[in-house]
Amino acid sequence: MDKQRYDQRVRVFVEVRGGEADWELAGERFAAHGWPVREAAPAGEGPLGEAVEARPDSRVYEIEVRLPGIAKGADLGAARRVAKALRAARVEGYVRRADVLHRDREMPSYWRAVDTRSRPRPAGAGPGRLLYRAGLALGLADGRTLVHAEGRQALRLARAGLGAEALVTGVRPLDGRWREPRGRLPEELLERRLWGLFLWALATAGALPFLEGRTGWPRGFWLVVLGAGMFGTLRAGAHLLPRNPLGGGLTGALMLAACVLTVGGGPGGEPASRAQVAIVAVVVLVVVGLGMLVRQWSWGEWVAWAVPLAVTLAVSTLAAAGSLLHAFYADGFGLTPGDLDVPPIWKALAAVKLLTLTSLALVPPALWGLARHRHHFYATPGESFNFLLWPLMILLLVAAVGQLVLETAEEAVDRTTSAAERGTDPPPFFGVHPEWTCVEPVIPVGRLPVEGPPLDPARPYLSFGVAGGNAVLWDAEAGEAVKVPASKVRLVPAEGADQVCRGV
Repeated sequence: MDKQRYDQRVRVFVEVRGGEADWELAGERFAAHGWPVREAAPAGEGPLGEAVEARPDSRVYEIEVRLPGIAKGADLGAARRVAKALRAARVEGYVRRADVLHRDREMPSYWRAVDTRSRPRPAGAGPGRLLYRAGLALGLADGRTLVHAEGRQALRLARAGLGAEALVTGVRPLDGRWREPRGRLPEELLERRLWGLFLWALATAGALPFLEGRTGWPRGFWLVVLGAGMFGTLRAGAHLLPRNPLGGGLTGALMLAACVLTVGGGPGGEPASRAQVAIVAVVVLVVVGLGMLVRQWSWGEWVAWAVPLAVTLAVSTLAAAGSLLHAFYADGFGLTPGDLDVPPIWKALAAVKLLTLTSLALVPPALWGLARHRHHFYATPGESFNFLLWPLMILLLVAAVGQLVLETAEEAVDRTTSAAERGTDPPPFFGVHPEWTCVEPVIPVGRLPVEGPPLDPARPYLSFGVAGGNAVLWDAEAGEAVKVPASKVRLVPAEGADQVCRGV
């Protein structure tokens, strides 16, 4: 039986044709998917009555389809799931009607029963009444009973079954919801509107860095986006408090101000850049989308696809991505990977950096997860989508990793060569520390076996260290790599590129 979690319940009326054998098979398919059958009647009878044509080989089932996702479009999503299940079972069936069942929860106040005998209520107003209320608020008269209801019902529940002690039992509220019992939003609707307000405010604040420094039509575009975001935020705030739109709009304005301060860095902080906002947006999209995708996976999908994919990607990426990164870096200087003696920890750190940048390759499956959450027709759950989604995801992931490896290595090579041309200290690169070094031969220079341009002991070279018995150097003037046997030279650190080195 399907044990997936669900967010929506949809009542679906399905006409199944074919006779007893097909009816039994349809019932088995409904049970296998975890859709309980509420009622079954011959066509022309039952809940739909004469709305369905009477046929001797036809029966109408009322089932309850449970599925993840939002309420909007859940009826169509349920209809497609049922049709797909019947088609897979080779059963002729038609979804005749689907109704989304809304079962949101009210949020009455919590009350604590109090014993009025221990602290009698004083007559009249004055300091005594204030002390009495303060004592109640502090729980000095509390009993051991908690009730969850509106005002009068809370008192009746607290007194139920107490007999003579009912008259001396009262209640005190533990929250302030009892003041406005009418017009209060149900729990799930309130949560959705709170999230809507937060997302509107955050998106509006995130548009500010893109407006800065813009001119012409780009500035006009982002001004329109900003105006639409402000309107949407205030509107979402007004919907949060339907009985007090002005107060809701003020709540939206405060939320927007808080998000603007967060994006702007606050007093004395560093404002977020466009790249940072874009990266955060992509990361949030990927995390949310993949979460919505995997929460709808069955155990079969987890075992068949997710586990092998995760293990393969993790092992292969961590084992090879760092080596590839250093290999492309070495190739930029005309070297081989064996010419760079990089500790394994730095290779692993290089791989971790790449993994953080591969979120762009995970955008398609994340969008697929959002599509499934919104019941889009092309994302209806089933085994067939795996043959389209996973190859596409793997290809995009490999392409993104390869492109990022190339760009990251090329940028590091450019920074190092630029520093060498200027004579400044080059930056390190994941365990590779190029340093200005004087090369002092221990034998005559003419007898020194050199791979690359002739060695000039009077000036410093960039040293990448010793690997494979050779001192790996970079000649900034010639723009080429130089290799000499490490046993035939002394490597002495130089203070800079302009230092005059001591020769033989």
